[in-house]
Amino acid sequence: MLDIPKDKKIILFDGVCNLCNNAVTKTIKYDKKNEFLFTALQSKKGTEIINYLGIDTRKLDSIILYEPGVSYDVKATAALKIMQSFGGLWHLTRIFYLFPESFRNHVYEFVAKNRYKWFGKKEQCMIPTKELKAKFLD
Repeated sequence: MLDIPKDKKIILFDGVCNLCNNAVTKTIKYDKKNEFLFTALQSKKGTEIINYLGIDTRKLDSIILYEPGVSYDVKATAALKIMQSFGGLWHLTRIFYLFPESFRNHVYEFVAKNRYKWFGKKEQCMIPTKELKAKFLD
């Protein structure tokens, strides 16, 4: 059994990707309802969650939104659900549901495939500041 809070949504992200780390920082900024906790895919807790969910990371190395006891989403759907939780104008992202999931994921995968080339890569996973440490599982 996983030792994680059941009342939070968990975002698993690529901890060495600059684009992903910037997205985490933005999510923390807009998470006014304090819904999310974060862990890198490469971390011990990230690996534990991935194994628990039975996800093959050879086929998926992108964002995962896990709602304990409910479900998990990946790729474009995960990103859209996260953005919609911010409220306000972010609800306009619902328009992307007009496109088939396969199309949304194709666009997502194109960006994901090029993320290191376009945005760079860190040598190690992001280390949160003291102020942000409570938002991370490990």
